[in-house]
Amino acid sequence: MALIALAADKGSPGVSTAAVALAAVWPRRVLLAETDPAGGDLVYRSAAAHGGPLNPNTGMLSIAATARRGLVPDQLWDHVQPLSGGLEVLVGLGNSEQAAGLAGLWPTLGHAFASLADSPHAAADVIADCGRISGDTPAAELFPHASLVLLVSRTEPEALARVRDRAAALAGKLNGGSRVAGPGSPMVGVVLIADTGSAAKLASQVNDMLVHAQTGARVVGTLADDPAGAEQLAGRRRGRLDKSLLIRTARKVTADLYQQYGAAWSASAHAAQPHQPHQPHQSQPQQGQYAPSAQQYQPGQPGQPAPQGSAQGGGRPSDGRAAGAGR
Repeated sequence: MALIALAADKGSPGVSTAAVALAAVWPRRVLLAETDPAGGDLVYRSAAAHGGPLNPNTGMLSIAATARRGLVPDQLWDHVQPLSGGLEVLVGLGNSEQAAGLAGLWPTLGHAFASLADSPHAAADVIADCGRISGDTPAAELFPHASLVLLVSRTEPEALARVRDRAAALAGKLNGGSRVAGPGSPMVGVVLIADTGSAAKLASQVNDMLVHAQTGARVVGTLADDPAGAEQLAGRRRGRLDKSLLIRTARKVTADLYQQYGAAWSASAHAAQPHQPHQPHQSQPQQGQYAPSAQQYQPGQPGQPAPQGSAQGGGRPSDGRAAGAGR
């Protein structure tokens, strides 16, 4: 798999938290892209690997000029910044007005994201935080290039009704009217944000609802409704992030995804050579250094030095190797 797009129908179910949590424990090298046209949050909440703030002008904003001349997947790395925990991110837009600069370029970005896993030089999967997709959000133009579109939802009745209807409409749109994913079409999945005590039962019930409604979507997993873990992931609270319910359930979701799709992902990455992304003036780790290490990690605060023992400029990250929280 190359591109995994996360989105929500309405409200603030925690898309950004889910995207960062899944990226933090992703089994292969991964690029986290903030592609919400309304703007990203990481630049305000996270420290860069050098201990200072992230550069808001390097990321989705800077990539616009490059993409207008055509975009080779490896060029994405020229616009990427590592967080203090080691996770590489494509920083989002500052506000919705800046999205005008990307008009017409979303399919180009989607193709580059989808092709990055097969790069012979700097292969990586891409997890894209697309924010809310109500209305005609341009980020939806990434979806046809994705292998998997994950709709994040909480479990209130109204939220489940909305995600059911959104999943059905999205599956139909991506598959030419059919709700069954065909060859080359992305699968639509649902990730529930739920209390761990009732998560398994709720997931089964919601999955039955999606099947009965013939949405073409399935529940692929649940993430813990864990405010404390989300605060740790955002760098606003100390503690063993790798032991948090949020990260533990994120590991389960990624493991389940890899059990189902791992063979295809491995085949996609097999031709890739050991990667050396060309970020100026930074040495980058070799393939394999991004596997979660289950070490204690404290995300850095914007403008604060990275914690002792955390990754600097692409060192070995640990579980929860990013700072950032959800909308």
